[in-house]
Amino acid sequence: MAVIVLKFGGSSVADLDRIDRVAEQVVARRRAGFDVVVVVSAMGGTTDQLLTLAQQVDPTPPTRELDMLLSVGERITTALMAIAIQKRGQPAISLTGSQCGIMTSASHSHARIIEVRPFRVLDELEAGRVVVVAGYQGTSYKREITTLGRGGSDTTAVALAAALDAERCEIYSDIEAVYTADPKMVLDARRLAELSYEQMLDLSRHGAKVLNAEAIAFARDAKIAVYTRSTFDPTLPGSVIRTNPPVAPRAATGIACRKGVVGVSLPAGGDAMAQALSLLGACCLLPDFVCAGTDGGVLAVFSKAANVGLESALERALECRAARVEAGLGTVTAIGDIAAHPDLRERCLPVLGSMSHLRGMILTPSAMTVVVPEDRVEETTRALHRALIEDSEVSGDSSGGSSVG
Repeated sequence: MAVIVLKFGGSSVADLDRIDRVAEQVVARRRAGFDVVVVVSAMGGTTDQLLTLAQQVDPTPPTRELDMLLSVGERITTALMAIAIQKRGQPAISLTGSQCGIMTSASHSHARIIEVRPFRVLDELEAGRVVVVAGYQGTSYKREITTLGRGGSDTTAVALAAALDAERCEIYSDIEAVYTADPKMVLDARRLAELSYEQMLDLSRHGAKVLNAEAIAFARDAKIAVYTRSTFDPTLPGSVIRTNPPVAPRAATGIACRKGVVGVSLPAGGDAMAQALSLLGACCLLPDFVCAGTDGGVLAVFSKAANVGLESALERALECRAARVEAGLGTVTAIGDIAAHPDLRERCLPVLGSMSHLRGMILTPSAMTVVVPEDRVEETTRALHRALIEDSEVSGDSSGGSSVG
């Protein structure tokens, strides 16, 4: 039988009722004639609760111990899901990442999958069982438990799909598709029926939460098509990410945003800047990006989600008075080559000119990112979406792209 890999995020398995609902879907797919592998995240909020516990003991806990602690969340969901599936008369078994043969690098909290040895999974499928896998985790060559970073369950699902030569990989969440912006934030956001791996990578790397960037990179390299679906209404049209999707290219794909960002303001050039960057590097604090600040200096931008205890670590690292830590920031990114399209620049400049709250900006051939206070992220997202997506479509300008789906 053909293998399918289904991944369900934290909101999809947030409580026992939702786990039961997912179990019904899984059993239905098995009875439709598929071999089914289910990858699950921790129940909604569990990872944050475990992280809070660790930080109550130590604001900057050792990453090895964090991996030991946080990996428990997925194992809880995995066992409960297997029980719910078996209750419906379908044989099932729960497996950890290491039991599935997911081998990773030794980098705790941000490990990368190096190899998947799915022998146990294949044996269980051959025996007629649904295999329920704990996402987000694996084991290093040192036999240490490792985690893959936030959103790592997506990567688990894609990696297993590639190793099992699966027919498809479906990612289920509370948002059924990829949109031109977060639909909870921008009511006029458009669904994107098909995207290339590169477009999805840009969106994910800059804050879009539907799919994890590492998973999309893995899917691109393995040439695995990834489908998004709604857990709560699987009949809704989703999105598919694949090589060369049959849609017209869009100069502006969408607007992504991220909250929970910390900035470090540095003077431009000179010994003070070199000293600050050296201190950050010595503490393994590498910024997501460095851009021009509005005060004439340089702004190094860090994500709190990717760096546990970031603010206290920065305060300790930056002993030079020339550097200033500014918490409570966010980023808003327009995905597309804004600089190469005069019409998009014309629409964008008035928006940027009205941003008295702008903290910094960086422009690359694939994206334009602005740094703003966290409480202005939604306002800025809506303004850029209106200028670069909605106005382009109303005008019928091909460089802006028409709505897809």
